[in-house]
Amino acid sequence: MTMTEGLLVPPGHGRIVQTPAQHVTFKVTGSHSRTASTFEVLVPPGFDVGAHVHTRSEELFYVLEGELDVLAFEPRIRTPDNWQKWESSSGSRAVRATPGTVIVVPPGCPHAFSNPTETQAKMFFQASPPPDHERYFEELLEILGSGGPPDHAAIEELRARYDIEQLTPLKHR
Repeated sequence: MTMTEGLLVPPGHGRIVQTPAQHVTFKVTGSHSRTASTFEVLVPPGFDVGAHVHTRSEELFYVLEGELDVLAFEPRIRTPDNWQKWESSSGSRAVRATPGTVIVVPPGCPHAFSNPTETQAKMFFQASPPPDHERYFEELLEILGSGGPPDHAAIEELRARYDIEQLTPLKHR
């Protein structure tokens, strides 16, 4: 891609990063955009990213297929076990997002998504600025692909390096 050429990524194309918990296709990376990294994410049944917060990045999620439980607000109390029970000071609670739902998450806003259904969900995901989320996914794959149980200390160090404060646990079946 040059300054006078755009980028076209056909359906089914892009670099795939797969972990035991997610299937992520890189559609637009920091080498193609100064604004945002763009991904297509398949979210398997039972996956819960856990509530987390970033101080520097902004995210956008668009549900394409299936259903996800989502939240994007500061709760009255950050309980460490179950974000689905959180409530904001204005009364907001987690909602069931269906195809066409958009979730915008500014820096500093706790957020989470999970797939409580028995059907895979698909979402479009943008993170700005690039390429932090790209590198996070790549390095997480290296940690999880090493065989054996996950190295939790390495994952915590990775999260800290990429501005991810995990508030509730990540879970998957």
